[in-house]
Amino acid sequence: MTTPDRRSSADVIALAKQYLIGNYTRYPVCLVRGDGSWVWDAEGKRYLDLFPGWGCGLLGHCPPRIVTAVQAQVAELIHVPNTWYTAPQADLAKALSDRTGWGGVCFFCNSGAEANEAAIKLARLHGRPRGRYKVVTMTNSFHGRTFGALSATAQPKYHAGLEPMLPGFLYAPHGDLDAVAKLIDTETAAILLEPIQGEGGINLPPAGYLEGLRKLCDQNGLLLMLDEVQTGMGRTGKWYAHQHWNIVPDVVTLAKAVAGGVALGGLITKPEVGALLKPGTHAATFGGNPLACRAALALIDTFDADHLLDRAVQVGERFRRHFLALKEKCPLVTEVRIKGAMIGVQLAVDGAAVVQKCLDRGVLINSTHQTVLRLLPAVNITDEQIDAGCGVIADVLLNHQA
Repeated sequence: MTTPDRRSSADVIALAKQYLIGNYTRYPVCLVRGDGSWVWDAEGKRYLDLFPGWGCGLLGHCPPRIVTAVQAQVAELIHVPNTWYTAPQADLAKALSDRTGWGGVCFFCNSGAEANEAAIKLARLHGRPRGRYKVVTMTNSFHGRTFGALSATAQPKYHAGLEPMLPGFLYAPHGDLDAVAKLIDTETAAILLEPIQGEGGINLPPAGYLEGLRKLCDQNGLLLMLDEVQTGMGRTGKWYAHQHWNIVPDVVTLAKAVAGGVALGGLITKPEVGALLKPGTHAATFGGNPLACRAALALIDTFDADHLLDRAVQVGERFRRHFLALKEKCPLVTEVRIKGAMIGVQLAVDGAAVVQKCLDRGVLINSTHQTVLRLLPAVNITDEQIDAGCGVIADVLLNHQA
């Protein structure tokens, strides 16, 4: 049995500041333990986490089935290279493919950026015989920090100081089909977008938009590639968010929640497209390791056993009722955008101070795109926790001094 770490937040923060690169903006809190939607700091203060794991904690902190699966797997086999077969990887590929409704084959990696890099490679491999390499993406998108994924991310603030970006990426205003159509030429290989933009502010697609993009791809021989890193694995009430719009993509990328907090990314694609990744074209040393795959299988088991697709819808509707009621009496709230357990509250003011005041009151939320409160709660959060968290947020906003 290990001895509990008795160091204070101040002790850990001092050590981190001495030895860690300061590329993250961090709150002066050292978290030490989590259970569901609760998390505790080193001083024993409890917080209600409405943004667990930056979207990775789809089942909250330390979900029992995942804990048990990881504990069992770590005693059997932690990692072997992909020159060998393992049952958890094969089982997970089948489980993910079965849930698409259209079949598919999988590639596994460790993060969303890596998954999107693999998708970009597929686009170029698919387009190469016809001299096609360009990818159209959308403004306010976010696809990752590596150079291919960063070049696909149509937000100049993330490019600043790192230019030039990789060639071949063209940006269209989100929601504008005509603008996308005008960018397509004989060198275009694919369209890449998030079915619901996450970091961009929880932006839902306009009616007919995703269906129109599918039609454009069919007419021009392009791949439709959907970045479901934030939307996938049941968060929106469907296994994959694109299923709300009844379209069939050519490529879907996944990460964040897929293994319930254990690092895992992946890609699902039509078999004829996946065949383009031949030996030597792409790889990920830790991708699809037995530990992460067992965790992902446990997440899927939990969803099935506890009917969490339905629960994700219920969670979203409960948050919607709270925030629409708040909008009626608080002029700082200008719009509410929700799909399942993916929640955006548009503010008329900067959200950073609101996030800080909620932290002071023991509720963890996020602000993105400066003026959007973003919540990605666990789908198994209780009604009482939702009510308590929304009560704090409402009180902070109603008493906010701009």
